[in-house]
Amino acid sequence: MDTQAATISSLPVTKKRLKLHAHVNQTQDDAGLQYLEVDNPLATAKIALQGAHIMAWQPRFLTNPVLWLSSNARFTKGRSIRGGVPICWPWFGNHPTNSTFCPHGFARVIPWRVMDIDATPTGATRIILAMQLTEEASRQLSYPYELSLVITIGKRLRVDLATTNLADHPFVISEALHTYFNVSDISSIEISGLQDCVYADKLLKYERNVEHHRLSFDGNEYDRVYINHSSDCAIYDKGFNRIIHVSKSGSDTTVVWNPGAEKVAQMSDMGVADEWRKTICVETTNALDNMVVINPNRKHVLSAEYYIETL
Repeated sequence: MDTQAATISSLPVTKKRLKLHAHVNQTQDDAGLQYLEVDNPLATAKIALQGAHIMAWQPRFLTNPVLWLSSNARFTKGRSIRGGVPICWPWFGNHPTNSTFCPHGFARVIPWRVMDIDATPTGATRIILAMQLTEEASRQLSYPYELSLVITIGKRLRVDLATTNLADHPFVISEALHTYFNVSDISSIEISGLQDCVYADKLLKYERNVEHHRLSFDGNEYDRVYINHSSDCAIYDKGFNRIIHVSKSGSDTTVVWNPGAEKVAQMSDMGVADEWRKTICVETTNALDNMVVINPNRKHVLSAEYYIETL
C-alpha cells in the first residue's frame, strides 16, 4: 500500500473516543484537535473538524487511497492541513485588499460543528457540518452569512459546500474544494476534460491560452486556472490502473496544480523526498472571471463528487 497517501493508519493518533453514530466516532488528539472517523460497509474516512477538512477517504474495493496527505502535514490549531480536501472560502488565493488575512480564506482554519449524521439508502454515511462564527471569522468577513458542508461517504465521495447570504445586500465570494488526489507518479498520469478550455497560467502572470490536449506533467510546477469550465474531469493513472472521475456543479472554474521539484523545496509541509510526485490537485472552484454573486436570502452550493473506475 502507498504509505505516502491519506490512509487512516497514517493519521495522527487520537484519544477520547465518542460514538456519534453506528459508523462515526469523534476523537481528539493531544493538541486538542477533533476528528470524525467514519467506518461503514462501503468506505472509511477521516475528517478534521478544524476546517471541515476531509483528510482521508478510501472505498473498500480499492487498494490505494484516493486522497493524498503529506507525511509532515501540520495538525495545529489555526493552521491549514496539507492534503486531503481543504476548503478555500470566501476567497481563493490572497485576499484582494488585505494581505494579513488568511490565504485562501479562513474557512479551512476555523472550527466546524456537527449538525447531523445519518445513513443514505445506499449505505453511505452523510455528515452535515456548519462553520462556527468565531471572532476571527467575523474580523475577516463582517456581514452575516451561513456556511455549511454536507459530506457523503460511500463508494463515491460527495461534498456540497453551501453559502447563504443573510445580509440585506449582495456579496461576492470566490471558493474552491482544493482536493489533493493520490496518484502513482505525476509523470504517469493524464487529465482529460479540459480540452478547448481557456486557462490563465499563474506561472506566466496569468497569461491566457487555450488548452488543446489532455494534460500531462514533466515534474515542473503546474498551476493553471481553467475559466468558464463546468464539465467533469478524469485523472488517468496507469500506475494504479484506475481513473479518478471528478464531477461537479455550481462551479465554473477548475484549477490544476502540482508544485514541482523546485517549489516544493521551499514548502516545509509538503512531505519528504519525492513525495510531491504522488499528488495532483484538481480543484472545483469559482475564481477570477467566475466569482459568485449571492443575493440577499439566497443560497449558492458548490458541489463535487469523486468516484473510481478501473482501467
